[in-house]
Amino acid sequence: MAFPTTSTQPPSSPPPANPPSARAMFWRWWKQQSPSTQDRYATLGPLVSVLLFLAAIVAAFWYLRNEEIEREQEAVKRDTEVVQQQIRLRLIENQEQLLRLAREVSLRTVNPEQFMNQASDFVRSRPEVLNVAWVTAAQQVKASQVGAVLSLDAQRGGLDLTQNRSVPMGDLHPDTVLPRRPEARQAFSLARERGLPTYSQAYINDMQARVIQVHIPLLERGAFMGTLVAEYSLDSLMRFLVPREVAARHAMSLVQVNGQTLTSTTLPGIEGQTTPTFVHEVIVTPVGNGLLLRGEGYKTSSNLIGNTLFWMVLALSGLTVWTLMGTLQHMRRRTEIQRTLVQETNFRRAMENSMLTGMRTIDLEGRITYVNPAFCAMTGFAEQELIGCTPPYPYWPKDRIEEFNRMFQQELLGRSPTGGLEVLVQRRDGSTFDARMYVSPLIDAQGDQTGWMTSVTNITEAKRVRDQLSAAHERFTTVLEGLDAAVSVASVQRNELLFANRSYRLWFGGSFDAHMRLTGVEPSGQTLVADDTVDNLSGLPTQHLTEAGGDAREVFIDSVQRWFDVRARYIQWTDGRLAQMLIATDITERRRSEEAAAAQAEKAQFTSRLITMGEMASTVAHELNQPLAAISNYCSGMISRIKGGNIQNEQLIEALEKTSRQAQRAGQVIHRIRQFVKRSEPQQQSTRVRDITDAVLDLAGFEMKRRRVTLNAVIGQRLPTLHADPILIEQVLLNLLKNAAEAIDLANTPQSRRVVELRVMQKYTDELGHFVEFQVNDGGPGMKEEQIARLFEAFSSTKADGLGIGLSLCRSIVESHHGRIRAENIYNESSVVGCRFTFTLPVESSAPEGTTA
Repeated sequence: MAFPTTSTQPPSSPPPANPPSARAMFWRWWKQQSPSTQDRYATLGPLVSVLLFLAAIVAAFWYLRNEEIEREQEAVKRDTEVVQQQIRLRLIENQEQLLRLAREVSLRTVNPEQFMNQASDFVRSRPEVLNVAWVTAAQQVKASQVGAVLSLDAQRGGLDLTQNRSVPMGDLHPDTVLPRRPEARQAFSLARERGLPTYSQAYINDMQARVIQVHIPLLERGAFMGTLVAEYSLDSLMRFLVPREVAARHAMSLVQVNGQTLTSTTLPGIEGQTTPTFVHEVIVTPVGNGLLLRGEGYKTSSNLIGNTLFWMVLALSGLTVWTLMGTLQHMRRRTEIQRTLVQETNFRRAMENSMLTGMRTIDLEGRITYVNPAFCAMTGFAEQELIGCTPPYPYWPKDRIEEFNRMFQQELLGRSPTGGLEVLVQRRDGSTFDARMYVSPLIDAQGDQTGWMTSVTNITEAKRVRDQLSAAHERFTTVLEGLDAAVSVASVQRNELLFANRSYRLWFGGSFDAHMRLTGVEPSGQTLVADDTVDNLSGLPTQHLTEAGGDAREVFIDSVQRWFDVRARYIQWTDGRLAQMLIATDITERRRSEEAAAAQAEKAQFTSRLITMGEMASTVAHELNQPLAAISNYCSGMISRIKGGNIQNEQLIEALEKTSRQAQRAGQVIHRIRQFVKRSEPQQQSTRVRDITDAVLDLAGFEMKRRRVTLNAVIGQRLPTLHADPILIEQVLLNLLKNAAEAIDLANTPQSRRVVELRVMQKYTDELGHFVEFQVNDGGPGMKEEQIARLFEAFSSTKADGLGIGLSLCRSIVESHHGRIRAENIYNESSVVGCRFTFTLPVESSAPEGTTA
């Protein structure tokens, strides 16, 4: 039986408990209402929507009206600023021309006749200029030129003036240019005081025209000589400078600050009949003086269309509300019918959405009749794409169609295994996953089989985890069994070995006692108490042991006669018990190699000292020959004088004392040599630096004398005590001094440069801290850079008959005392004048020596 297909919706997620959001609170309140109440509230939704729509229409009409007003206001403002710019540019251009003419008048480069010619040219192309006059400092008109507009107005008024008439000095009364009005007199005075172009306030001249004047001061070497006066007609300014298209759109007028209109582009009387809707005022620059340019706009449309649309929308909204009220009655009748269907649908939807197992139904012919959401989520195909499909299905892998056909035929015959089939399913995007399918017959209400129901479970993750665990266990076992080190894990509370690898079993078998010996604890044979708070192996608390790091130790096991490097740490075993893991690495061969290397180094050091004394044998023999010859001479002299009977007791005692001192001297030489070449175990002890340097200077003195080399020693005062082997340090220092003397002697260095300097000082650096520096400088030929790089390597020597072990031993000795040694050439500009060997020893004790250099 095939289930009818219905659209599914995911269940609403529960609101958060703390704190609840507004949405969650609304849905909680909504679910508490009865279905009938919910329907009534749902009916109010469209009604509220219509009302909101009506409110939106009203707001839109209001917004559009305001936007239209703003556009008109912006248009008035823009046209006003355009006219302002036109007037400003014309006035500035005229002012620049007048300034140029005033400069020529001030420099006396033009006479009145030439002035009137230039003024005629000026007013001819500027209809807004009524006249231009040259006025002296005494306010006398020296020359004047009348514009075309003024000439016409004068003729109409009965004045005897012609167009572009030139008026010489004295023919035009000053009141014609500077009338009795205080505006013109004030502008003249301001121009004289400021020395800058000055505009007068607007006034009515003798011809009843509204005008303004601009006064350009005439200055000669800073002295005021008068002004150049140009008179503008405000009517002409508006008539000629306001563009026609602007005048057609908006009314432009010049007004004063008090609101009095001086001139306008509209006909007289019209502007007072209608109140302007939009007004914008700007200052007329560069005039100023309270002269404003006013732009006015008038509203002409009645907005009849907009009002009609508004009432139509209002009527349609009322009709919609009436329709919604009728729909409410119809919805109440359908409520009871839907209630049963909703309950059934919700039950089935909840069941389908809660299932994680994919469900698929096919009829007896193999056609898919139903799939649940879980199956669609697994395969990635939509329900519409799967319903009605016949084999091969779209989720079958393309390369395994035949295999799936065989399994499908077994499924139709009812021969599918009861334990399910493990198959590979292909998703819509081409990826695959492992699934297990269980098939059962689908029986209808009459007991007839109508198809097959298949449940599908995704086992990809479970299979992956199983395979990873199996592979991880195999890798773990392979790695541990292949280690050369012994690995063991023992329970902390019981005498039980939890794990041992192959190496551990080969060396110790399965013995738990070997694990305890490796930890450094001898087995006692007693049964340990299973106490989780104490580690029975080491007696330490077990709390936080697993968080602590491991420790390392070297242990010798008598049963196998081997040395092991043992590293132990605490871990949590698989069953939760606290366990101790040991990794024991066989280091027997390494220990033997270290012991052999130490013995070999000791032999090499002793051999080096013997070689050094062998090379110094002739020098030592010569040094011993002197005290021995002196002793022989003293003895022979005493015998001869005793036989002759001519010696006194005082003389005999003096001769014996001299003989004794020579014998002591010979004994000291032999003692120094014997201490140096005596074979002994290396032993570091607290040693005074002065004792080391004194012993080395005594031994090195023999070699220096034989090679005719001067030895200078600079020993610092209050040097600290070193923790070192004095014999080994003496060997290093003596080897460096002997090499320095040999380098000087073999190079046949002149006597003035046959000097070896020994410097011993205490120093401090951030890297090394406090240390004592030994420095040997010679005046030899130096060394090549490649020789210095390999100088301290074994069997590397700069001598033809050298063995190459001296400096290598020196380096080993210094580094065993945690010091450093280096060699470098000494330069005088670009020439090599010697070589310097330096080695340092760290200061273990900061207590200074009691002696001074």
